Amino acid sequence: MPAIALAILAGLCWGIGELFTKSVLHTGRVGPMTAIAVRSAVALPFLLLAWALAVRGAAGLPVEPQLVDAGRANLFKLTLGSGLVAGGAAMIFFYAALSVGEISRVKPVAFGVAPATAVLLGWLVLGERMTMTKALGTVLILAGVLLLTRGAGTAATR
Repeated sequence: MPAIALAILAGLCWGIGELFTKSVLHTGRVGPMTAIAVRSAVALPFLLLAWALAVRGAAGLPVEPQLVDAGRANLFKLTLGSGLVAGGAAMIFFYAALSVGEISRVKPVAFGVAPATAVLLGWLVLGERMTMTKALGTVLILAGVLLLTRGAGTAATR
């Protein structure tokens, strides 16, 4: 499946999932840390199964390299960047924001800053090409986020 189609599916899943999360958080009966714990506990067995199948090339998934072959530097980057920063800190900040804010504002800010950061760091750190189209697209995303959040308060709708 093409990368863009997979990205669209991921965005749809996140949008739908966060709608449910926001509706639960705004009841006041569950806090952001509980929501993250439930999300992680439910996702982990599913992810481990998908990983185990991918390592074996089963279920039509592309064969993944063995984790032991990743090397220390790559395992450190995965642990720090993907695990602690994206998987831990980002979820804590995002769920805390969802618990007090409107999903129609919180989600665009988080998911607008993310691509802008990725484009900039891809260019500066990974040496990816910066094109006028990428730069303009990034500016337009951030402008859209500004329009969506203009005059935004923290009033929660239930």
